Amino acid sequence: MAGRADSTVLAGARVVLPTGTVEDGRVIVEGTRIVGGAAEGARTVDLSGHWVVPGFVDMHNHGGGGASFTSGTVDEVLTGIRTHREHGTTTLVASTVTGEMDFLAQRAGVLSELVEQGDLAGIHFEGPFISPCRKGAHSEDLLRHPDPAEVRKLMDAARGTAKMFTLATELPGGIESVRLLAEHGVIAAIGHTDATYEQTVEAIDAGATVATHLYNAMPGLGHRAPGPIAALLEDERITVELINDGTHLHPAALELAYHHAGAHRVALITDAMDAAGFGDGRYQLGPLAVEVKDGVARLVEGNSIAGSTLTLDTAFHRAVTIDRIPVGDVVQSISANPARLLGVYDKVGSLDPGKDADLVILDADFTLKGVMRKGEWIVDPQIG
Repeated sequence: MAGRADSTVLAGARVVLPTGTVEDGRVIVEGTRIVGGAAEGARTVDLSGHWVVPGFVDMHNHGGGGASFTSGTVDEVLTGIRTHREHGTTTLVASTVTGEMDFLAQRAGVLSELVEQGDLAGIHFEGPFISPCRKGAHSEDLLRHPDPAEVRKLMDAARGTAKMFTLATELPGGIESVRLLAEHGVIAAIGHTDATYEQTVEAIDAGATVATHLYNAMPGLGHRAPGPIAALLEDERITVELINDGTHLHPAALELAYHHAGAHRVALITDAMDAAGFGDGRYQLGPLAVEVKDGVARLVEGNSIAGSTLTLDTAFHRAVTIDRIPVGDVVQSISANPARLLGVYDKVGSLDPGKDADLVILDADFTLKGVMRKGEWIVDPQIG
């Protein structure tokens, strides 16, 4: 790392702002913040031929760099966070997987300290309140109905740092749990669900606002029984998570979500597990063994997809170059939308003056070249 940029002008790049892309634009960094004007003697970095976009915000991530957010030590969790920062994710929520309630409460205590220190943006509980019919890479023996009292137990253990719960809202206690979460400002996400269209509408009306990795771990779209996908895509109150790794979704499914929901309702996520940024091999996802081969993670028993090895710079690159989604729409999906959902858009998610100096530099081919977080180079672009 090259250290903190106390006064730096990033000049000559295409700068993506909420209002559009500025050709030959500039971003001025003073200390940890983006500012409106440059101090005398500020260093100028010539970024001609590059893009400057906001730091990425990942609201669904289980680990990386060989480290698990569900079971790793504090140092291991920090390793996972650092791995994703090196790939442009400057704001990160740690996701757990299904486990015993007492274990999850203990993990919430560990992760909440890292939230309080500013290393994480919050905690996402994915399981145990999910459907055995759509369990994916979750241990069926540990699944349970979404009892509001148990949801509250995990919220309390997280000491105000719980940001999201994924629930199969059709199960007993599901609607009551959604209402409880909504009342406390915590995102209720519909996922790992076997719900009907009508049951999904009921959950949205109760306060659910996110679709956990749309299409995955839920019934497919049917013409007589449209299921949850239709309800989630059509409702303006729902933001849909998408895993754009080339494995979880066919490009046509991604295009359908963008076309029907609009970029303002898409959040690109990784759903990453330990192998992200680390490599193939044998891993654990909670209590389950996972084999990663050619970058695809699957359970050893049953062969279900077990999270991803995705990093958000790859998701960005695919979205622009393969899926042909406009750059501004991708930035909205990978930075602004998740920042708003997490309640941190006043600090991150765009390159507006006054916000944290969290940004990513991409070359003309949309390959990551630099990452800055709070004014500090995580990946120094070595330009200018």
